[in-house]
Amino acid sequence: MRNVTFRQLQIFVEASQASSFARAAERLRISPAAVSFQIKQIEDLSGFSLFERIGKKVALTDAGTALLAYARTALQALADADQAMTALRGGGGGRVTIGAISTAKYLVPHMLARFQGSYPSVAIHLRDGNRREINDALARGEIELAVMGRPAESSDLVATPFADHPSVVVAAPGHPLLSALAEMPPAALAGERFIVREDGSGTRALLDQMCRDAGFSPRLAMTTSSNETIKQAVMAGMGIALISRHTIVLELALGLLRTLPVAGFPLMRAWFVAHRRAMPLLPVHTRLRAFLLERGQEVIDSLERSYRPGG
Repeated sequence: MRNVTFRQLQIFVEASQASSFARAAERLRISPAAVSFQIKQIEDLSGFSLFERIGKKVALTDAGTALLAYARTALQALADADQAMTALRGGGGGRVTIGAISTAKYLVPHMLARFQGSYPSVAIHLRDGNRREINDALARGEIELAVMGRPAESSDLVATPFADHPSVVVAAPGHPLLSALAEMPPAALAGERFIVREDGSGTRALLDQMCRDAGFSPRLAMTTSSNETIKQAVMAGMGIALISRHTIVLELALGLLRTLPVAGFPLMRAWFVAHRRAMPLLPVHTRLRAFLLERGQEVIDSLERSYRPGG
């Protein structure tokens, strides 16, 4: 394996992601025959078959799966080295791949826009997903930094809080519970139908915990992976929802949604910026992390003020 080239590893990783030599060739702008030849070269050097054909697609063998993790690490290490050299030249540039849980995508672009105002040469790739997906991507080294609500419990993860993260229960205007003259206990929601996020999301975990603490199981009207769908469903009167207040600032300002007066709410959590302990941060990553820690709350506060009447 010592004689495998950087280009061969690129082709191997691309073929594994595309599940097709032809599609990998198209992405790499080479011929399918060239992809097949380079894969065969790696197989000859390793002594293992790396792919098996399934119809028109290819799938990794056990040996291919084992090699993929190392190939990604090697390619990432070279990319990091390139960034480090760029940073040492004093250009203030570089590349960051940052992950954000679905709820955070309402905030993170505003933070990144402020950051790029100071560092316009930094190229940013933003990847979003639910809590489980972002934690997995971070563990695999596919992203350098992540913004999330509740980080995974891992000794290899460094997660630092940088801003408040309130969650509220919302309903459509005119919902009967909005007429309550005083705060209601969470148990009063037991008879309501809930619009909920999918398993694996931090918001779903928070709802399940709230219901357990209140002594009831939520009646599910609909499950979805989209915060936008949750908001539309609540506005349509399908049910109520537990949701991050940061995702509904505009809807609250326009009177399209209302928060229910539930005792103990908003539930306060924190936004975290996380990275792998085993992967040293390059200068560009350190700058972005420091920006989030120092100015993340300020950006959120400014965004909420801008949606208020006269803001």
